[in-house]
Amino acid sequence: MILLQTPAEASTWCQARRDEGLTLALVPTMGALHEGHLRLVERAAAENDCCVASIFVNPLQFNERSDFDAYPRDTERDARMLGERGCDMAFTGSIGDFFPGHDDPATIERLDPGPYAEGLEGAHRPGHFAGVRTIVERLFLTCRPDRAYFGQKDFQQTLVVRDLARTLGFVQIVVCPTVRETNGLAMSSRNARLDAAARAEAAIIFRALDAAREAWRNGERRRGILATVMRDVLAGGTLAVEYAAVRDPENWQADDPADRLERAQALIAARAGSVRLIDNLRLDE
Repeated sequence: MILLQTPAEASTWCQARRDEGLTLALVPTMGALHEGHLRLVERAAAENDCCVASIFVNPLQFNERSDFDAYPRDTERDARMLGERGCDMAFTGSIGDFFPGHDDPATIERLDPGPYAEGLEGAHRPGHFAGVRTIVERLFLTCRPDRAYFGQKDFQQTLVVRDLARTLGFVQIVVCPTVRETNGLAMSSRNARLDAAARAEAAIIFRALDAAREAWRNGERRRGILATVMRDVLAGGTLAVEYAAVRDPENWQADDPADRLERAQALIAARAGSVRLIDNLRLDE
């Protein structure tokens, strides 16, 4: 696998592959790779002629400087893992490489993240989705992939990115199932910051989601009751819950939707100490 140091080099490499008539897949990452990322790479490599991954900790999408500073970084390790799973090229770079003339992130104009950024994550992390949309657009324009692969764990992000793809008029967004640890905890780079006790406690998030899914399977369709089911489970743990909500995944709304739903996505955000965790589960599948 080739590791390139700038997006300009990556753009040249990708253009050469397109000139050969090859299909190109992109897996955007911020490094600190885990099995969830690597499953995306495996699928992207299997479904396309070439697989490319970005490794860039994007300062535009962090609300808290301490969270950005604490984010783990080991590019050599990440590149080795990507190569082992079928990635053909990975690239990194500085903020000034991605946005020439802007070495200070504060000088970069953020894109409007669109309507899918409203509510839940958008409300709890102001500016986050603007930062996501801004860097993902730059990644798409750098590589011009046929397909880009994202994990279901960041559900609201997948809506924002799909909206971006529609605006650009190219790139198919492929959303892949959440990969979980044996106790149900969604795999995340942030999990590395959890000690054994916190990791065990964080498993309550999936138990709450699963309880809502079981209620749905038993015929419950009231959004308020489904949310209460999750909150009741979470109340038995020690996590600081930011939200436990239910949305119509195909008709996103910032506020709570009508109380009776035909489709439902359960979403939770909670903190285990200083580590913020999110997860979600489709209830009607």
